[in-house]
Amino acid sequence: MKVLVAGATGVIGRQLVPLLKAVGHEVVTLSRRGDLAVDALDREATVRAVRRVRPDAVVHLLTAIPPVIDPRRIGRQFALTNRLRDEGTRTLVEAAPGARIIAQGLAYAYAPAPGLADEDAPLWREAPTAYRPVVAALESLERQTVAAGGLVLRFGHLTGPGSAYAEDGSTTRSVLAGRMPVVGDGGSVLSFTHAHDAATAVVAALDRDVTGALNIVDDTPVTMREWLPAFAARLGAPPPRRVPAFLARMAVGAFGVAYMTRLRGADNCRARLLLNWRPRHTAFLEETA
Repeated sequence: MKVLVAGATGVIGRQLVPLLKAVGHEVVTLSRRGDLAVDALDREATVRAVRRVRPDAVVHLLTAIPPVIDPRRIGRQFALTNRLRDEGTRTLVEAAPGARIIAQGLAYAYAPAPGLADEDAPLWREAPTAYRPVVAALESLERQTVAAGGLVLRFGHLTGPGSAYAEDGSTTRSVLAGRMPVVGDGGSVLSFTHAHDAATAVVAALDRDVTGALNIVDDTPVTMREWLPAFAARLGAPPPRRVPAFLARMAVGAFGVAYMTRLRGADNCRARLLLNWRPRHTAFLEETA
């Protein structure tokens, strides 16, 4: 199968490309430095380039997420990624009619509610104002992908090489420096996804006629109040401080507090059943990265 990977230089793409080649697929990469060196937001150039390739499948991993996220500026920092999820999806679907579309979504954009979210749970349309354009762009990506007969893989918080949780990642550095406190009740439930597990899910999805959306997360969701002290201890970092939500809001804004206190974890049962997929990294704190 000829597979076009759009966003091949990202955290998942760097794991996915060699894996696709190893299992026998012909891979063409699309990025500013890929086989197709085009700007994915240049519709005409992208359509021309992709139609020359005529891929059997397109894997849409396009994002432009900065290495350090400032929750107070989340709207501005994600503006380009929002366009890639909306306009970029539209362009890729147009450029590869009939191709199998696999797109990267998020498994931590569900509306807060008790328990783990399955794929039928609603996304967080009533999120803090700054985050609502992110959710709207995700919904646009999902609508377009499903309308094209494709599949959205909703990944959790990405771990592994090149991620924010890697040895040199921004979250790791913040925890080491004692700059990441437990906010309020630390009630967010975190579902992680190692980049290699994300890549194996893409490979599995290429071989199965599954549409819609699937959660691709590990087996061990954990609350922020449990995870953060344990991660700090593993790093040999100072124990995280505890900060009331009203004080944290002044420093990180409404979305920053929501990220620490209200995120909902995700359930991976449907992906296990429909893709016959299993995460190799079953729990973040057991990873050797």
